[in-house]
Amino acid sequence: MRVLVTGGAGFIGSHLCEALLKNDEVTEVICMDNLACANESNIKHLKKNSKFRFINQDIVNMNNANESNIECDYIMHFASRPSPIDYVRDPVPTMLVGSFGTYNMLELARKNKCEIMFASTSEVYGDPLEHPQKETYWGNVNCIGPRACYDESKRFSEALMFSYHRQYNVKIKIIRIFNTYGPRMRKDDGRIVPAFISQALKNQDLTIFGDGKQTRSFCYVSDLVSGIIKFMELKQDYTGPINLGNPDEYTVVEFAEIIKKLTKSNSTLVFRDLPKDDPARRRPDITLAKKVLKWKPEISLEQGLKNTIEWFKEN
Repeated sequence: MRVLVTGGAGFIGSHLCEALLKNDEVTEVICMDNLACANESNIKHLKKNSKFRFINQDIVNMNNANESNIECDYIMHFASRPSPIDYVRDPVPTMLVGSFGTYNMLELARKNKCEIMFASTSEVYGDPLEHPQKETYWGNVNCIGPRACYDESKRFSEALMFSYHRQYNVKIKIIRIFNTYGPRMRKDDGRIVPAFISQALKNQDLTIFGDGKQTRSFCYVSDLVSGIIKFMELKQDYTGPINLGNPDEYTVVEFAEIIKKLTKSNSTLVFRDLPKDDPARRRPDITLAKKVLKWKPEISLEQGLKNTIEWFKEN
């Protein structure tokens, strides 16, 4: 089986490529990434594997015949700009990846008559009025706010996926990824885990936006990838969407204190104004993942953070 992974040089994408290369059924992993918000060092070790192929390509612009006629048996569409710093700075490219990029991948799936999995996000739920969030919840999203470029591009992609499924019988699978962390995260991507770890290791103030009572749940990257692979290997025709994340919930202040303890940092907590439309609570209901995929997270927050902190120290 030849698997195409868009966004394969990114944080989650590189871990996914790594796992696919260890899968006996996979004969080739084709990693496609334009490196706009990924580091090629994430896949440097994978290039030594004869089953791995890297294509530096923007999936929004696939006009060349060689680019649009890639032969594959499965597509995993993970290309996006998930970092708040990235998508606030580049809202138009963010939306194009989640529109033209998704369209191009669906067209490629049609040509290859293959299944396509789309990596959606918990952000489709917006600032949720339902807690925890089930897949049946339609969300509470500000469609013209500063986060809309990311949130709405993902919602549009989900709609386009189902439209191709209904009109052209394209086989689809959709996952909704909740906060994920681990080695290879960019320290400057603006998300809470790399931000706090980077600050704590330098004994800098830990910057908390708002009063710190907002909650998040954190899934270690190997657990997430395990769920993704289980869904890929699911034989039955099941579209999802399926939530993948860790249901253990922490306030931002609690999480900051955990980071301080694990890094033995002398940092103090400082509070700044909360960004517009920042969700107050975020926790996945993973009942569906447990039932359909027989999956649940296994790595504790402490162990996952220790692994991540070590990687940050070494890099």
